[in-house]
Amino acid sequence: VTASCSGGTALSFPCSDGDLVGRLTTSQLNIRAFPGTPRGNDIWGWTDPETGVEYALVGTTEGTVFVSLADPVSPRVVGTLASATGTSTWRDLKTHGNYVYIVSEADGHGMQVFDLRQLRDVTGAPVEFEATGRYTGIGSAHNIVIDEDLPYAFVVGSTQSNFNCNGGGLHIVDLGRPTLPRLAGCFDSDGYTHDAQCVRYDGPDTDYTGDAVCFSSNGAFGNNDILSISNVSDVEHPVALSRTAYPFPGYAHQGWLTEDQRYFLMNDEFDESNGDYGSSRTRTLIFDVSDLDDPVYVGAYLSVLSTIDHNMYIRGNYIYQSNYESGLRIYELTDLANAELTFTASFDTFPASDEVSFGGQWSNYPFFESGLVIANDQSNGFFVLRSPGTTTAEEPTPDDAVRGLSAAYPNPFQQTTTLTLALDRSEDVRVAVYDLLGRDVARLFEGAGAAGSLLTLTFDGAGLSSGTYVVREVGETFAETRRLTLVR
Repeated sequence: VTASCSGGTALSFPCSDGDLVGRLTTSQLNIRAFPGTPRGNDIWGWTDPETGVEYALVGTTEGTVFVSLADPVSPRVVGTLASATGTSTWRDLKTHGNYVYIVSEADGHGMQVFDLRQLRDVTGAPVEFEATGRYTGIGSAHNIVIDEDLPYAFVVGSTQSNFNCNGGGLHIVDLGRPTLPRLAGCFDSDGYTHDAQCVRYDGPDTDYTGDAVCFSSNGAFGNNDILSISNVSDVEHPVALSRTAYPFPGYAHQGWLTEDQRYFLMNDEFDESNGDYGSSRTRTLIFDVSDLDDPVYVGAYLSVLSTIDHNMYIRGNYIYQSNYESGLRIYELTDLANAELTFTASFDTFPASDEVSFGGQWSNYPFFESGLVIANDQSNGFFVLRSPGTTTAEEPTPDDAVRGLSAAYPNPFQQTTTLTLALDRSEDVRVAVYDLLGRDVARLFEGAGAAGSLLTLTFDGAGLSSGTYVVREVGETFAETRRLTLVR
């Protein structure tokens, strides 16, 4: 399968300057140990240092599928590794040297170890492989974090730890003996870590040059979501360096450093689906981490879409975002000091819709030397994409692009509450507040709204009694309502 992006599509997939090279459907990723068709989740890549062949390591609900990209137009399943226990929506995998380490939220799964050199010269593909090793110091885990420059794996979101490391933070595993991992340390004083990036630090804060530093996205469903930075050079005694919050948190999910390690870009998985978090548009949160002890939240870039952002990675001056139902979206890091990104390209692996939903593309891997980008869609399978050019383009806006009112925040409220009004086209709009008897108690906006505008509307309940009020928005082409609760 090869299809250039032409006229906004490649085959049936919406695109902008991104070509389809090859593809495998979910049914082609089946693992025989489990009946039925799997769903995709995480994805990573490995390049054989001896042969130069690039491989996709494709996570599914059933296990891991190893795909050779020797001919990327016709990707070939070399073999599979079944889940250590049962199936699970969540599986995550990372490589260190010639080994891949795999965790899952399947109960009792632990961490599988697989020697990737077994993928060379396979006959009778696909082969049903066995794990090379298994670490059982955890039961289940949400994610795993590895940097090739550090001799450790950082398991996050783990449960059932045998070593009194049950907070879901960094469960640090020594990979010095690749097939026999062992516990090295634990850092969970900042709470549950959903995902992280740990690096051998070489950024602008010279106090920590050469240290092992972790940048963790600690999700708490809007209660205490933070970017947590810790020094894990002494794995037995990690040190918290800073905790940085951001406005309107929903669930701090995942992020990645720029290559100069000056900025950390993070996504929030719930701010779009819970509109009371300030904006229903896809937000990319930007932190200046040039001072590790005192990071600064710079601001957020808002996409024209409202799909939920999931995993994203930075290579060079570009960020590759897997934004669930809108698929892969690529932006240039234009001016991070002012929270500015510039749309470059896209490839939508889930053409059915662009809703605020948890379906569609789970993740991507943009780090192959060949320039190929691989992506894993939960419903539509594995995609090999051509890394697009670096010219900027106008970000396409679908017919159902984000528009209308966000939910109010806070709600319930005691005095004032705030909503945002987004418009995808120019039209006259009226936003008014009514009591339950239908009486007009406030006008929040009335007039012409410009295409692409995002207006902040504040409702002051001074002088009104406690109770339920209705915000009604009426435009030329649509209408909608939101409910507010005023408490005294």
